[in-house]
Amino acid sequence: MSEDKKNSHVLEALLEQDKIKIPRENDIVIGKVVSASKSEVRLDIDGVFIGIVRGPELYFEAEEFASLKPGDEVEATVIDEENERGELELSFKRAGQEKAWNKLEQALNDKEIVKVKVVEANKGGLLVKYYQIAGFLPVSQLSPENYPRVSGGDKTKILEKLKSFIGQEIEVNVINLGQDSDKIIFSEKDVWNKKQKHIIDKYKVGMVVDGTISAVTNFGVFISFGEGMEGLIHISELAWQRIESPEKIYKVGDSIKAEIVNLDNNKIFLSAKKIVEDPWKKAVEKYKVGDVIKGQILKINPFGLFVKLDDEIHGLAHITQLGINVKEKISDMFKTGDELDFEILSISPNDHRLGLKLIKEGKKIKAVKEDKKEDKKEDKKEEKEKPAKKDKKEKEADKEDKPKKTKKE
Repeated sequence: MSEDKKNSHVLEALLEQDKIKIPRENDIVIGKVVSASKSEVRLDIDGVFIGIVRGPELYFEAEEFASLKPGDEVEATVIDEENERGELELSFKRAGQEKAWNKLEQALNDKEIVKVKVVEANKGGLLVKYYQIAGFLPVSQLSPENYPRVSGGDKTKILEKLKSFIGQEIEVNVINLGQDSDKIIFSEKDVWNKKQKHIIDKYKVGMVVDGTISAVTNFGVFISFGEGMEGLIHISELAWQRIESPEKIYKVGDSIKAEIVNLDNNKIFLSAKKIVEDPWKKAVEKYKVGDVIKGQILKINPFGLFVKLDDEIHGLAHITQLGINVKEKISDMFKTGDELDFEILSISPNDHRLGLKLIKEGKKIKAVKEDKKEDKKEDKKEEKEKPAKKDKKEKEADKEDKPKKTKKE
Protein backbone atom coordinates (compact mmCIF):
# COMPACT_ATOMS: atom_id res chain seq x y z
CA MET A 1 0.00 0.00 0.00
CA SER A 2 1.34 3.45 -0.99
CA GLU A 3 2.03 6.11 1.60
CA ASP A 4 -0.73 8.41 0.19
CA LYS A 5 -3.42 5.73 0.36
CA LYS A 6 -2.29 4.78 3.85
CA ASN A 7 -2.60 8.41 4.98
CA SER A 8 -6.01 8.64 3.31
CA HIS A 9 -7.32 5.64 5.23
CA VAL A 10 -5.92 7.06 8.48
CA LEU A 11 -7.71 10.38 7.75
CA GLU A 12 -10.98 8.59 7.06
CA ALA A 13 -10.70 6.69 10.33
CA LEU A 14 -10.10 9.91 12.27
CA LEU A 15 -13.03 11.64 10.55
CA GLU A 16 -15.33 8.76 11.34
CA GLN A 17 -14.36 9.02 15.01
CA ASP A 18 -15.34 12.72 14.95
CA LYS A 19 -18.54 11.83 13.03
CA ILE A 20 -17.57 14.01 10.06
CA LYS A 21 -19.10 12.81 6.80
CA ILE A 22 -16.63 12.32 3.99
CA PRO A 23 -18.01 13.85 0.75
CA ARG A 24 -18.54 11.34 -2.06
CA GLU A 25 -19.03 11.83 -5.79
CA ASN A 26 -22.47 13.31 -6.65
CA ASP A 27 -23.03 14.46 -3.06
CA ILE A 28 -24.27 18.01 -2.57
CA VAL A 29 -22.15 19.88 -0.01
CA ILE A 30 -22.50 23.30 1.61
CA GLY A 31 -19.32 25.36 1.73
CA LYS A 32 -18.18 28.84 2.71
CA VAL A 33 -16.54 30.95 -0.01
CA VAL A 34 -12.83 31.47 0.63
CA SER A 35 -12.13 33.28 -2.63
CA ALA A 36 -14.12 34.02 -5.80
CA SER A 37 -13.16 35.12 -9.30
CA LYS A 38 -14.49 34.69 -12.84
CA SER A 39 -12.23 31.69 -13.36
CA GLU A 40 -12.65 29.79 -10.08
CA VAL A 41 -14.32 29.73 -6.66
CA ARG A 42 -12.72 28.05 -3.62
CA LEU A 43 -14.88 26.72 -0.77
CA ASP A 44 -14.19 25.66 2.80
CA ILE A 45 -16.22 22.52 3.60
CA ASP A 46 -16.84 22.06 7.34
CA GLY A 47 -13.39 23.51 8.10
CA VAL A 48 -11.91 20.17 7.02
CA PHE A 49 -11.95 20.09 3.23
CA ILE A 50 -11.15 22.59 0.51
CA GLY A 51 -13.17 22.38 -2.68
CA ILE A 52 -12.74 24.20 -5.98
CA VAL A 53 -15.23 25.13 -8.70
CA ARG A 54 -13.71 26.05 -12.04
CA GLY A 55 -14.09 26.11 -15.81
CA PRO A 56 -17.36 24.80 -17.23
CA GLU A 57 -18.59 23.89 -13.76
CA LEU A 58 -18.98 27.53 -12.83
CA TYR A 59 -22.63 28.52 -13.15
CA PHE A 60 -23.38 32.22 -13.19
CA GLU A 61 -26.94 32.13 -14.59
CA ALA A 62 -28.49 31.67 -11.17
CA GLU A 63 -28.38 34.82 -9.10
CA GLU A 64 -26.92 33.03 -6.06
CA PHE A 65 -23.86 31.93 -8.07
CA ALA A 66 -23.38 35.14 -10.07
CA SER A 67 -22.21 37.45 -7.27
CA LEU A 68 -20.37 35.33 -4.70
CA LYS A 69 -18.02 36.93 -2.20
CA PRO A 70 -15.87 35.58 0.66
CA GLY A 71 -17.95 34.39 3.60
CA ASP A 72 -21.06 33.48 1.50
CA GLU A 73 -22.47 30.00 1.94
CA VAL A 74 -23.32 28.08 -1.20
CA GLU A 75 -24.21 24.57 -2.37
CA ALA A 76 -22.07 22.59 -4.81
CA THR A 77 -21.97 19.06 -6.19
CA VAL A 78 -18.92 16.80 -5.75
CA ILE A 79 -17.70 15.58 -9.16
CA ASP A 80 -14.29 14.27 -8.05
CA GLU A 81 -13.32 13.29 -4.51
CA GLU A 82 -9.70 14.27 -5.05
CA ASN A 83 -8.17 16.28 -7.89
CA GLU A 84 -4.50 16.83 -8.78
CA ARG A 85 -4.17 19.22 -5.83
CA GLY A 86 -5.75 16.83 -3.36
CA GLU A 87 -8.86 19.01 -3.17
CA LEU A 88 -12.51 18.26 -3.79
CA GLU A 89 -13.52 19.03 -7.38
CA LEU A 90 -16.93 20.70 -7.22
CA SER A 91 -19.63 21.90 -9.60
CA PHE A 92 -22.15 24.71 -9.32
CA LYS A 93 -23.67 23.57 -12.60
CA ARG A 94 -24.99 20.26 -11.33
CA ALA A 95 -26.16 21.76 -8.06
CA GLY A 96 -27.80 24.60 -9.97
CA GLN A 97 -29.59 22.26 -12.35
CA GLU A 98 -30.85 20.14 -9.51
CA LYS A 99 -32.14 23.23 -7.73
CA ALA A 100 -33.74 24.46 -10.94
CA TRP A 101 -35.41 21.09 -11.48
CA ASN A 102 -36.76 21.11 -7.93
CA LYS A 103 -38.18 24.60 -8.54
CA LEU A 104 -39.88 23.41 -11.74
CA GLU A 105 -41.47 20.52 -9.87
CA GLN A 106 -42.71 22.93 -7.22
CA ALA A 107 -43.99 25.34 -9.90
CA LEU A 108 -45.89 22.50 -11.59
CA ASN A 109 -47.50 21.32 -8.35
CA ASP A 110 -48.30 24.79 -6.99
CA LYS A 111 -49.16 26.44 -10.34
CA GLU A 112 -46.45 29.02 -9.72
CA ILE A 113 -45.20 31.42 -12.41
CA VAL A 114 -41.58 31.06 -13.58
CA LYS A 115 -39.54 33.02 -16.10
CA VAL A 116 -37.97 31.35 -19.11
CA LYS A 117 -35.59 32.75 -21.74
CA VAL A 118 -36.26 32.25 -25.45
CA VAL A 119 -33.19 30.80 -27.17
CA GLU A 120 -34.58 29.64 -30.54
CA ALA A 121 -37.77 29.36 -32.58
CA ASN A 122 -39.27 26.93 -35.05
CA LYS A 123 -42.62 26.62 -36.85
CA GLY A 124 -44.15 24.91 -33.81
CA GLY A 125 -43.16 27.43 -31.17
CA LEU A 126 -40.30 28.69 -28.98
CA LEU A 127 -37.35 26.78 -27.56
CA VAL A 128 -36.75 28.15 -24.07
CA LYS A 129 -34.49 27.62 -21.08
CA TYR A 130 -35.14 27.76 -17.38
CA TYR A 131 -31.56 28.33 -16.26
CA GLN A 132 -29.83 25.41 -18.06
CA ILE A 133 -32.95 23.26 -18.37
CA ALA A 134 -34.35 23.29 -21.90
CA GLY A 135 -38.08 23.25 -22.58
CA PHE A 136 -40.66 24.17 -25.20
CA LEU A 137 -43.35 26.84 -25.45
CA PRO A 138 -45.79 25.83 -28.24
CA VAL A 139 -47.45 28.45 -30.45
CA SER A 140 -50.82 27.34 -29.09
CA GLN A 141 -49.66 28.24 -25.55
CA LEU A 142 -48.65 31.82 -26.33
CA SER A 143 -50.76 34.66 -24.93
CA PRO A 144 -53.18 36.41 -27.31
CA GLU A 145 -50.91 39.43 -27.54
CA ASN A 146 -47.92 37.30 -28.62
CA TYR A 147 -49.77 34.81 -30.83
CA PRO A 148 -48.41 35.15 -34.41
CA ARG A 149 -51.56 35.97 -36.40
CA VAL A 150 -50.53 36.34 -40.01
CA SER A 151 -52.91 37.00 -42.88
CA GLY A 152 -53.21 33.91 -45.08
CA GLY A 153 -51.29 31.79 -42.55
CA ASP A 154 -47.94 32.44 -44.27
CA LYS A 155 -45.54 30.05 -42.46
CA THR A 156 -42.47 32.15 -43.29
CA LYS A 157 -44.00 35.25 -41.71
CA ILE A 158 -45.15 33.25 -38.69
CA LEU A 159 -41.58 32.00 -38.14
CA GLU A 160 -40.24 35.57 -38.48
CA LYS A 161 -42.67 36.71 -35.80
CA LEU A 162 -41.62 33.86 -33.48
CA LYS A 163 -37.92 34.59 -34.00
CA SER A 164 -38.48 38.16 -32.83
CA PHE A 165 -38.89 36.75 -29.28
CA ILE A 166 -35.35 35.29 -29.16
CA GLY A 167 -33.48 36.73 -26.19
CA GLN A 168 -36.63 37.80 -24.36
CA GLU A 169 -37.84 36.51 -20.99
CA ILE A 170 -41.44 35.32 -20.74
CA GLU A 171 -43.55 34.52 -17.69
CA VAL A 172 -45.01 31.03 -17.96
CA ASN A 173 -46.61 28.15 -16.11
CA VAL A 174 -45.23 24.59 -16.22
CA ILE A 175 -47.89 22.33 -17.77
CA ASN A 176 -45.79 19.19 -18.36
CA LEU A 177 -42.54 18.02 -16.80
CA GLY A 178 -40.54 15.09 -18.16
CA GLN A 179 -36.84 14.26 -18.10
CA ASP A 180 -36.52 14.95 -21.85
CA SER A 181 -36.50 18.56 -23.08
CA ASP A 182 -39.34 17.85 -25.53
CA LYS A 183 -41.51 16.81 -22.58
CA ILE A 184 -40.98 20.00 -20.57
CA ILE A 185 -43.82 22.20 -21.77
CA PHE A 186 -44.56 25.75 -20.70
CA SER A 187 -47.64 27.95 -21.20
CA GLU A 188 -47.77 31.72 -21.39
CA LYS A 189 -51.49 31.59 -22.14
CA ASP A 190 -52.26 30.11 -18.70
CA VAL A 191 -50.52 33.03 -16.99
CA TRP A 192 -52.41 35.53 -19.17
CA ASN A 193 -55.74 33.81 -18.43
CA LYS A 194 -55.17 34.00 -14.68
CA LYS A 195 -54.22 37.67 -14.84
CA GLN A 196 -57.23 38.54 -17.01
CA LYS A 197 -59.82 36.37 -15.22
CA HIS A 198 -61.16 39.16 -13.00
CA ILE A 199 -61.57 41.33 -16.11
CA ILE A 200 -63.17 38.58 -18.21
CA ASP A 201 -65.70 38.00 -15.43
CA LYS A 202 -67.09 41.49 -16.16
CA TYR A 203 -68.29 40.41 -19.59
CA LYS A 204 -71.43 38.42 -20.31
CA VAL A 205 -72.98 36.84 -23.41
CA GLY A 206 -75.15 39.42 -25.19
CA MET A 207 -72.98 42.43 -24.30
CA VAL A 208 -72.01 44.71 -27.20
CA VAL A 209 -68.43 46.00 -27.26
CA ASP A 210 -66.55 48.56 -29.34
CA GLY A 211 -63.21 47.22 -30.49
CA THR A 212 -60.32 47.58 -32.87
CA ILE A 213 -59.23 44.89 -35.30
CA SER A 214 -55.90 43.50 -34.09
CA ALA A 215 -55.45 40.73 -36.68
CA VAL A 216 -57.08 39.52 -39.89
CA THR A 217 -56.97 35.83 -40.81
CA ASN A 218 -58.61 33.61 -43.42
CA PHE A 219 -61.04 32.31 -40.77
CA GLY A 220 -62.08 35.65 -39.26
CA VAL A 221 -60.81 38.74 -37.43
CA PHE A 222 -59.49 39.25 -33.90
CA ILE A 223 -60.50 42.41 -32.09
CA SER A 224 -59.06 44.04 -28.99
CA PHE A 225 -61.35 45.83 -26.57
CA GLY A 226 -61.70 46.85 -22.94
CA GLU A 227 -58.74 46.32 -20.59
CA GLY A 228 -56.41 44.26 -22.75
CA MET A 229 -59.17 41.88 -23.85
CA GLU A 230 -59.22 40.13 -27.20
CA GLY A 231 -61.82 38.03 -28.99
CA LEU A 232 -62.54 36.36 -32.32
CA ILE A 233 -65.25 37.19 -34.82
CA HIS A 234 -65.47 34.07 -36.98
CA ILE A 235 -65.84 34.58 -40.73
CA SER A 236 -69.42 33.27 -40.51
CA GLU A 237 -70.26 35.97 -37.94
CA LEU A 238 -68.82 38.96 -39.79
CA ALA A 239 -71.85 39.61 -42.02
CA TRP A 240 -75.13 38.05 -43.10
CA GLN A 241 -73.85 37.57 -46.64
CA ARG A 242 -71.13 35.12 -47.60
CA ILE A 243 -67.54 36.41 -47.20
CA GLU A 244 -64.71 34.61 -48.98
CA SER A 245 -61.68 36.65 -47.88
CA PRO A 246 -61.87 38.82 -44.74
CA GLU A 247 -58.56 40.47 -45.67
CA LYS A 248 -60.25 42.01 -48.72
CA ILE A 249 -62.80 43.79 -46.53
CA TYR A 250 -61.11 44.38 -43.16
CA LYS A 251 -57.70 45.65 -42.09
CA VAL A 252 -55.80 45.95 -38.81
CA GLY A 253 -56.75 49.15 -37.00
CA ASP A 254 -60.34 49.28 -38.26
CA SER A 255 -62.98 50.06 -35.64
CA ILE A 256 -65.72 47.46 -35.24
CA LYS A 257 -68.72 46.85 -33.00
CA ALA A 258 -69.70 43.30 -32.05
CA GLU A 259 -71.84 41.28 -29.65
CA ILE A 260 -70.37 38.62 -27.33
CA VAL A 261 -71.92 35.27 -28.30
CA ASN A 262 -69.82 32.83 -26.27
CA LEU A 263 -67.35 32.75 -23.37
CA ASP A 264 -65.39 29.51 -23.26
CA ASN A 265 -62.47 29.06 -20.82
CA ASN A 266 -61.37 32.68 -21.17
CA LYS A 267 -61.88 32.55 -24.95
CA ILE A 268 -64.24 35.24 -26.20
CA PHE A 269 -66.26 34.79 -29.39
CA LEU A 270 -68.20 37.66 -30.93
CA SER A 271 -70.59 38.44 -33.78
CA ALA A 272 -70.72 41.59 -35.88
CA LYS A 273 -73.77 40.53 -37.89
CA LYS A 274 -76.00 40.08 -34.83
CA ILE A 275 -76.15 43.80 -34.15
CA VAL A 276 -77.51 44.62 -37.62
CA GLU A 277 -80.91 43.67 -39.04
CA ASP A 278 -81.07 40.33 -40.83
CA PRO A 279 -81.69 41.20 -44.52
CA TRP A 280 -83.16 37.74 -45.11
CA LYS A 281 -86.27 38.77 -43.20
CA LYS A 282 -87.21 41.01 -46.11
CA ALA A 283 -85.96 38.67 -48.82
CA VAL A 284 -89.44 37.22 -49.40
CA GLU A 285 -90.73 40.73 -50.03
CA LYS A 286 -88.05 41.42 -52.62
CA TYR A 287 -87.82 38.04 -54.33
CA LYS A 288 -90.48 35.49 -55.29
CA VAL A 289 -90.27 31.87 -56.40
CA GLY A 290 -90.42 31.84 -60.20
CA ASP A 291 -88.80 35.27 -60.61
CA VAL A 292 -86.08 35.47 -63.26
CA ILE A 293 -83.24 37.70 -62.12
CA LYS A 294 -79.70 38.54 -63.08
CA GLY A 295 -77.01 37.30 -60.69
CA GLN A 296 -73.21 37.51 -60.46
CA ILE A 297 -71.12 34.39 -59.85
CA LEU A 298 -69.14 34.81 -56.62
CA LYS A 299 -67.60 31.34 -56.29
CA ILE A 300 -67.47 28.12 -58.28
CA ASN A 301 -67.61 24.86 -56.31
CA PRO A 302 -67.80 21.26 -57.54
CA PHE A 303 -71.40 21.15 -56.30
CA GLY A 304 -72.59 24.43 -57.83
CA LEU A 305 -72.36 28.21 -58.07
CA PHE A 306 -72.64 30.79 -55.30
CA VAL A 307 -74.48 33.71 -56.84
CA LYS A 308 -74.83 37.31 -55.68
CA LEU A 309 -78.33 38.72 -56.18
CA ASP A 310 -77.59 41.96 -54.33
CA ASP A 311 -75.11 43.17 -51.69
CA GLU A 312 -76.91 41.27 -48.92
CA ILE A 313 -78.62 38.26 -50.50
CA HIS A 314 -76.65 35.43 -52.07
CA GLY A 315 -78.01 32.16 -53.45
CA LEU A 316 -76.87 28.76 -54.65
CA ALA A 317 -77.40 27.27 -58.09
CA HIS A 318 -76.83 23.55 -57.56
CA ILE A 319 -74.93 21.71 -60.28
CA THR A 320 -78.09 19.79 -61.15
CA GLN A 321 -79.75 23.13 -62.00
CA LEU A 322 -77.06 24.29 -64.42
CA GLY A 323 -77.89 22.08 -67.39
CA ILE A 324 -74.35 20.65 -67.52
CA ASN A 325 -73.68 17.41 -69.37
CA VAL A 326 -71.93 14.53 -67.60
CA LYS A 327 -68.65 15.09 -69.47
CA GLU A 328 -68.62 18.86 -68.92
CA LYS A 329 -66.69 20.45 -66.02
CA ILE A 330 -68.35 23.22 -64.08
CA SER A 331 -65.04 25.12 -63.88
CA ASP A 332 -64.78 25.09 -67.69
CA MET A 333 -68.33 26.31 -68.20
CA PHE A 334 -68.36 29.31 -65.85
CA LYS A 335 -66.03 31.92 -64.40
CA THR A 336 -66.20 34.17 -61.35
CA GLY A 337 -67.71 37.55 -62.11
CA ASP A 338 -70.00 36.32 -64.88
CA GLU A 339 -73.50 37.80 -64.82
CA LEU A 340 -76.20 35.35 -65.90
CA ASP A 341 -79.96 34.95 -65.70
CA PHE A 342 -81.37 32.67 -62.99
CA GLU A 343 -84.80 31.54 -61.94
CA ILE A 344 -85.59 31.47 -58.21
CA LEU A 345 -86.62 27.94 -57.21
CA SER A 346 -86.89 28.33 -53.43
CA ILE A 347 -86.46 30.84 -50.59
CA SER A 348 -85.85 29.89 -46.93
CA PRO A 349 -85.31 33.13 -44.92
CA ASN A 350 -84.88 31.31 -41.59
CA ASP A 351 -82.14 29.10 -43.03
CA HIS A 352 -80.65 31.93 -45.12
CA ARG A 353 -80.96 29.83 -48.26
CA LEU A 354 -82.08 30.65 -51.75
CA GLY A 355 -82.10 28.08 -54.55
CA LEU A 356 -81.51 29.07 -58.16
CA LYS A 357 -81.73 27.53 -61.62
CA LEU A 358 -79.70 28.77 -64.56
CA ILE A 359 -81.63 29.98 -67.58
CA LYS A 360 -79.27 28.99 -70.36
CA GLU A 361 -78.70 31.32 -73.28
CA GLY A 362 -79.12 28.35 -75.62
CA LYS A 363 -82.71 27.95 -74.54
CA LYS A 364 -83.39 31.57 -75.33
CA ILE A 365 -81.80 31.23 -78.77
CA LYS A 366 -83.77 28.08 -79.38
CA ALA A 367 -86.96 29.85 -78.44
CA VAL A 368 -86.14 32.71 -80.78
CA LYS A 369 -85.44 30.26 -83.62
CA GLU A 370 -88.74 28.53 -82.97
CA ASP A 371 -90.51 31.89 -83.18
CA LYS A 372 -88.80 32.62 -86.48
CA LYS A 373 -89.84 29.24 -87.86
CA GLU A 374 -93.44 29.93 -86.86
CA ASP A 375 -93.30 33.33 -88.61
CA LYS A 376 -92.05 31.70 -91.81
CA LYS A 377 -94.83 29.12 -91.69
CA GLU A 378 -97.43 31.89 -91.37
CA ASP A 379 -95.90 33.74 -94.34
CA LYS A 380 -96.07 30.64 -96.52
CA LYS A 381 -99.66 30.04 -95.51
CA GLU A 382 -100.60 33.56 -96.51
CA GLU A 383 -98.85 33.16 -99.86
CA LYS A 384 -100.83 30.02 -100.59
CA GLU A 385 -104.11 31.81 -99.94
CA LYS A 386 -103.27 34.66 -102.41
CA PRO A 387 -104.22 34.17 -106.20
CA ALA A 388 -101.38 32.67 -108.16
CA LYS A 389 -99.39 35.01 -110.40
CA LYS A 390 -99.53 34.41 -114.18
CA ASP A 391 -96.41 33.62 -116.10
CA LYS A 392 -95.31 35.38 -119.38
CA LYS A 393 -96.88 32.91 -121.83
CA GLU A 394 -100.23 33.11 -120.04
CA LYS A 395 -100.14 36.89 -120.29
CA GLU A 396 -99.45 36.73 -124.05
CA ALA A 397 -102.29 34.23 -124.54
CA ASP A 398 -104.67 36.56 -122.78
CA LYS A 399 -103.72 39.35 -125.17
CA GLU A 400 -104.51 37.19 -128.24
CA ASP A 401 -107.92 36.24 -126.82
CA LYS A 402 -108.98 39.85 -126.44
CA PRO A 403 -111.09 41.24 -129.43
CA LYS A 404 -109.18 43.62 -131.68
CA LYS A 405 -110.59 47.06 -132.33
CA THR A 406 -111.47 47.80 -136.02
CA LYS A 407 -110.59 51.04 -137.75
CA LYS A 408 -113.41 53.32 -138.68
CA GLU A 409 -114.12 53.27 -142.25
